[in-house]
Amino acid sequence: MEPIHIIGAGLAGSEAAWQAARLGVPVILHEMRPAKGTFAHKTGDCAEMVCSNSFRSDDDVMNAVGQLHWEMRAAGGLIMAMADRHKLPAGGALAVDREAFSAAVTQALQAEPLIRIVPGEITDLPQDGNWIVATGPLTSNALAQAIRSVTGTEALAFFDAIAPIVHADTIDMTVAWEQSRYDKGETEAERRAYINCPMTRDQYEAFIDALLAADKTEFHEGETAGYFDGCLPIEVMAERGRDTLRHGPMKPVGLTNAHKPHEKAYAVVQLRRDNALGTLYNIVGFQTKMKYGAQTQVFRMIPGLENASFARLGGIHRNSFLNSPTLLDDRMRLRQRPNLRFAGQVTGVEGYVESAAMGLLAGRMAAAQALGRDLPPPAPTTAMGALVNHITGGAEAKTFQPMNVNFGLFPPLDEMRSGRKGRKDRYPAYTQRAKEDFAAWLAAQ
Repeated sequence: MEPIHIIGAGLAGSEAAWQAARLGVPVILHEMRPAKGTFAHKTGDCAEMVCSNSFRSDDDVMNAVGQLHWEMRAAGGLIMAMADRHKLPAGGALAVDREAFSAAVTQALQAEPLIRIVPGEITDLPQDGNWIVATGPLTSNALAQAIRSVTGTEALAFFDAIAPIVHADTIDMTVAWEQSRYDKGETEAERRAYINCPMTRDQYEAFIDALLAADKTEFHEGETAGYFDGCLPIEVMAERGRDTLRHGPMKPVGLTNAHKPHEKAYAVVQLRRDNALGTLYNIVGFQTKMKYGAQTQVFRMIPGLENASFARLGGIHRNSFLNSPTLLDDRMRLRQRPNLRFAGQVTGVEGYVESAAMGLLAGRMAAAQALGRDLPPPAPTTAMGALVNHITGGAEAKTFQPMNVNFGLFPPLDEMRSGRKGRKDRYPAYTQRAKEDFAAWLAAQ
């Protein structure tokens, strides 16, 4: 049997390779790292997480991304299996020890007899064969040019930002305290999964002033792409209004200062554990385009972080993605060259889980083709189906932008199913319908 070739061993490519191999189809997984790196990646491991260490909410009843977790687990997804194995306390979120996670994904792929990982950069798109392009938002310049030459159009782009990571032993715990918002979590460790740094009104106002005045990274001429709203730099949020951060990542609600329980903070900065040892914490929602020197000065204004040591400072990079509604069919194939499928963030989905989910679908669809079958996507009533429907035709091509999974992508519920229109009734009805329809899709294969 001719192998499936997959370009890129990120979250999407790794999941695609795993799914195809589990269906009995050989895979050649091409990865340019570590021989050729990117500014964001630090290792040559597969499925390296370069921004947050969180897969977001794991609630598969009231949350669309939690439903996507459920579907990936139901389909035997490698990414979710390794995330569950290397889970860290994070309240209601699924956060992982990112280094252990990517190492485990790499080991699983290397141990699979039907998967061969081949190092080296792919700089062109083959005319024939069964290929999946899962190179992500940091596609190399050479391959990006090859994609443009095939599609006849410029890939769209937006800027994405990375949050800084702090060494835990440099956080002043006489000021900060451990607590998940609203004490979420089933165990004591989960209820104490975040470190919180409180601010008074004066401290917050001074922080905003410094943030707005700090030196920022300037874009090169011609770089006019916007930001993805789910990953805005904190400076951009602050420019939208002085209270924007206080009602966003710095909201003080659901938290009680363990040192001063009767004193309500005006704003709170949260840090989330980044590794199993608990030695590293990332600053939640603090993606930034400040220059490195400015970051250390401004972030050390946060109470409890006055002497913070940073394992990694924040940064900003250009993310490329296809105008998928005009270029891809519902089997995720390039219309001009149906031997090429695309998967992951390059298709215009946003988020680790969404990227991996598109890899899961692409891997199964490519494997079905190799086995002489055709595999349609799941129903649009499922989380995966809603995403692939959105990127391959449901979205307006002229205004297409990266999208996280959300219930707004799901077809509306009928009156009998939805009952009352409140979220407490509507969201469980969405997820129950999705589970039934996704299970039926799996059973039909």
